[in-house]
Amino acid sequence: MTLLIKNVRLLGSDLGPEAKADVFVSGENISAIGDFSRKSADEVIDGQGGYLAPGFIDVDSTSDHYLTLFDNPGQEDFLKQGVTTIVGGHCGASLAPLLYGSLESLRKWADIDKVNVDWHTVGEFLERLATRPLGVNFATFAGHATIRRAILGEDVRDLTKNETDVFVSVLQRAIAEGALGLSTGLEYVHARGTSYQELLTLAKAVRAAGGIHSTHLRNTSDGIEEGLQEVIKLATESKASMLVSHFMPFLSSGKQYKRAAGLLDDLPKDANFHVDMHPWGGSMLPFYRLLPHWAQTGTLAIMAKSVKDEWLSKRILKELPYFAPPDFVVAEAPGENILVGETLEGFMQKYEIKDAREALLKLLALTNLRGVAYVQNVDRDLADKMLAHPRTLIASHAPAFLRRPHEKPFVSPRATDTFPEFLRRVAAKKLLSMPEAIGKITAAPAAKFGLAKRGWVREGYLADLVVFRAFEVRTVVVNGIVAVRDGSATGARSGRPLLHRPT
Repeated sequence: MTLLIKNVRLLGSDLGPEAKADVFVSGENISAIGDFSRKSADEVIDGQGGYLAPGFIDVDSTSDHYLTLFDNPGQEDFLKQGVTTIVGGHCGASLAPLLYGSLESLRKWADIDKVNVDWHTVGEFLERLATRPLGVNFATFAGHATIRRAILGEDVRDLTKNETDVFVSVLQRAIAEGALGLSTGLEYVHARGTSYQELLTLAKAVRAAGGIHSTHLRNTSDGIEEGLQEVIKLATESKASMLVSHFMPFLSSGKQYKRAAGLLDDLPKDANFHVDMHPWGGSMLPFYRLLPHWAQTGTLAIMAKSVKDEWLSKRILKELPYFAPPDFVVAEAPGENILVGETLEGFMQKYEIKDAREALLKLLALTNLRGVAYVQNVDRDLADKMLAHPRTLIASHAPAFLRRPHEKPFVSPRATDTFPEFLRRVAAKKLLSMPEAIGKITAAPAAKFGLAKRGWVREGYLADLVVFRAFEVRTVVVNGIVAVRDGSATGARSGRPLLHRPT
C-alpha cells in the first residue's frame, strides 16, 4: 500500500520550517520527501497548501481509566483532532500489571465489572491489546496504586522490606516488558500517605530500568509549591526522568502556582523534568475527591456509607467545596446515566434544593460516589502563559467516549479539541511559533517517552501524520493507514501498543 500526500508545508522535518514538499508513504513508513508531482500511488491526498506535521502525542489520556479502550477502540475523538498516540496509566492506576487480575484501582472512574480481564503482566496486557485493534497507538505506565493494592489490599500503611522487594521486582518486569515507567497519584487515597523513602526507592528502580516516573502531586491546589518541591527533590536524588501530571493553575491557588512555576525555572538545563497541562478552563474530578481528606479512607463503598451516615454527613456537608452551580457538570455516573450532562444548578432545581453544598451532598449519596464531575476552576490567563514553558507538555487529561444514539454522554472539549485549541491559543497570543508549538506535541514527547521513529517527518520514520489548515484537521495517518480523510474518521484501526525501549 502506498500513499502520496501532495502540496503541503512541512512542520517537524529537517527541511526547515514550513518547507513545501510532498510526502510518499510506503507500507507503514515515510519512504521519501520531495517533489513528486509526477509520481503516482495507491492513494493520493492533496494537502491544498496546508501544514503536514507528525501525529500529535497526548502525554496524559484517561481512555484506559474509563475503560473506553475496550468499548470505543476506534478512539475517534482523538483521531479527529490529530492525535495518533495516547499515553495512559497515569496517577497511580493502570490496566497492568495485575497481580491478581483486579482492576479495583479504576473503580472510581468506571464500571470495572464490564471488562473481562484475561491478563496479569504488562507483557500479557499489551499482547491482548494487540489483538483488539485501536484507532490510535497506546503506551502505558505501571500504576503505583495498582501494584500497591495488589500487595496490601485496602491497607494504607508503609511497605515492609519484603513487600518493597516484591514491588521493585514487579516494577522492573513491567518496564522490561514495555511499560514507560511508574506513575504515582499522591493526592489519591491509596497513595497520599506514601513515605518519601518508598517513593525514592521506587524512583531509583525506575531510573535503573531506564524508565520514567510520572506523578500527580500530593496537593495540586493550595499545596502545589510544596508538592512540586518534593518531586524535584525526588528527581534530583534518584536521577529519574520525571513528568508531573495535571500541573494546572486553579483559581484558588494562583500565587502558589506562580511560585511553583518559578521552581521549574531554577532547574538545571539538562534536567529531564517536565509537567503536563491542557489549554482549557475545566477539570475532571472523581466524586470521592470532593470529600474532605479525613473522609477519603477505605474503599469507595466505605466512603459512600459515610456520606449517608446521619452524623458524619453533617460534618462532611460543612467541609464540602463550593462550586458555582452552572459550572459543575456530571461527566460520568455509572448506574445513574440519566444524570450525565446535568449541572449542579439543574440538579438543585429538580430536587428543589436551594443550597449548593446540600445538593452536592445529595448527588454524592445518590451516586454512591461513583462518578466524575467536570468543573470550571482553572485560571486560563495563567495557564496560557504556562503553555509556552519549555518544560510543559500537552495532554487532554480525558478519555474518548463512545457515543450511542440512545445515550447522552458528557463530552468535554478536552476529549475533542485539546490539540487544535492549544495551537490556536499559542498562535493567537503569540506565545510560540508554529514549529515550536508542533515540536511540543510531537518531537518532545516522543523523545521523553523513547518512542522510536516517531515525532518527526523523516524518511524511514513511521508514518504517523496529520494535515491541517486553519487549525482544522483534515487528514490523519496512523502507521501508514489513513484514519481521517476530509475531517471524517474512516473507521481504520491501525494503532498499536507501543513499548518503551530504554536507550
